[in-house]
This record gives sequence, C-alpha cells and structure tokens, in this order.
Amino acid sequence: MKNLVVVRGAGDIASGVIQKLHRCGFPVVALEVENPSFIRRKVCFGEAIYDGTMEIEGSRARYTQDPEEAMEICKGGEIAILVDPQGESIERLRPMAVVDAILAKKNYGTRRAMAPITIGLGPGFEAGKDVDIAVETMRGHDLGRLIFQGKPRENTGVPGVVGGYGRERVIYSEGEGIIVNKRKIGDIVEKGEVVANIGDVEVRAPLGGVIRGLIRNSYNVKKGLKIGDIDPRREQVENCFTISDKARNIGGAVLEGILILRGGY
Repeated sequence: MKNLVVVRGAGDIASGVIQKLHRCGFPVVALEVENPSFIRRKVCFGEAIYDGTMEIEGSRARYTQDPEEAMEICKGGEIAILVDPQGESIERLRPMAVVDAILAKKNYGTRRAMAPITIGLGPGFEAGKDVDIAVETMRGHDLGRLIFQGKPRENTGVPGVVGGYGRERVIYSEGEGIIVNKRKIGDIVEKGEVVANIGDVEVRAPLGGVIRGLIRNSYNVKKGLKIGDIDPRREQVENCFTISDKARNIGGAVLEGILILRGGY
C-alpha cells in the first residue's frame, strides 16, 4: 500500500502520532502487545484490542488478527491495530515508514532495514545507526526535535510535571493481583480516597484532582506497575479525553520527519 506507515505501539504518545498521520492521509497499521497496560486509556488506539474499535478525535481504529485484513481496514479509511510485539508482520506489510513509538527506553528490534524510512521515539535509539531519525521526547525546549545523527537524552525516570506535581501524581501498584476499580477516568477525587482495590490492598489517590489515567478494570497487575495518574487541575476534566500537548508535539515531529525523508508531499 502506497505511503503505509507502521507504528510500533498504540499507547497515548503513539496514538498522538497515529492520529496525526491518519488525519494527514497516511494509512496506518499499529502493532501492540497482547494485553497492553494502558493508563490514559481514553486516548489510546490500542484499546481496540479489548473493545474491537477505538475512536480518538475523529480517527477510528479497528482491531484485526490478520495483516491482510489490516490492509483492507486502511483502505476503508480506518487505522488497523494488530497484536504483533515482535514486528513480524512488517515484512508482509512492506511499509514506507516504520515508527517505533513503544517508548520502552530501549530498542526492541527496530532497525533501518525494516523500511525506507525509520523513526524512533526517545531514549534507546541512535539516529544514523538504529533509525534514520530519532525524536526527542523529554519535555522542555527540545521536545519534538528531530535528531539525524546521535541519540535523544537519557531517561531521567522522573514523570513530567503537571500542575506543579511530578512523581507525586503517579499511582504505582503496592500489591499484585486483579485490580477492581472503584472510580473511573474523569472522576474528581480527594487525597487518600480509594480509587481501586488489588486483592486486600486499597489503592488511594496520592493527591486531590482528576483521575487522568487508570488501568483497565480486572487487569492482573504486578507490584510496582504504574496503574494511575492524577491531574491536580480539577478544572481540566476534558483533558482526560483528548490527545496531550506532548503527544501532539511528537506526532507533528514524526510527520515532519517522514515528509523530509520522502522529499515532501
């Protein structure tokens, strides 16, 4: 398929990339793991793996288990989602570009030979070696900068600051087992309020605000897994359901990179 882009990953940042490319007319197939642990589920195209379809800001994704059907989905104007964490379908799909948007802080097998254009997001990639272009993903002045030689900044391990809070706003699992959510994305909670249970362990809000992200109910979580995100800006409920500024920025950077390497429109 002409101008096909394969995006490895379909989480919230990857979905900002996918939506930008789809909106600009590029057919997109996104590859994900079998049971993804999305937090900002309302803006993750990968949720189609669980629900069959997922729509974000006018772009609709549809899940399939067959690469050939994925091509038909793209021809019909939708985004195709495949479970293929190893990227085995890339050879069959023969895309114009491969974008690694897994954001794992390491490279899970993306290489320049996969497609005429290869782009990697964040730490773990070296432009000119692993990929043609690496994209800076750290918030700040260089967010979205295209790197044609070299590497993005190393991962700091510190969540981005939202409303004056960084690590404090993120909820990590203190136990293991099946999570039972007591609240949902978009709910306003107070500090210490129970948002979920994991077995006998109560998961409490670390601060007051809006539940911006919460892992899918009944997910089997491991200790230390990121399972939720609180936005202290209570008036920003609508942000739970729209692509973030960071994802839009990175999506624009990927679009720019593809256009540069293929010589324009």
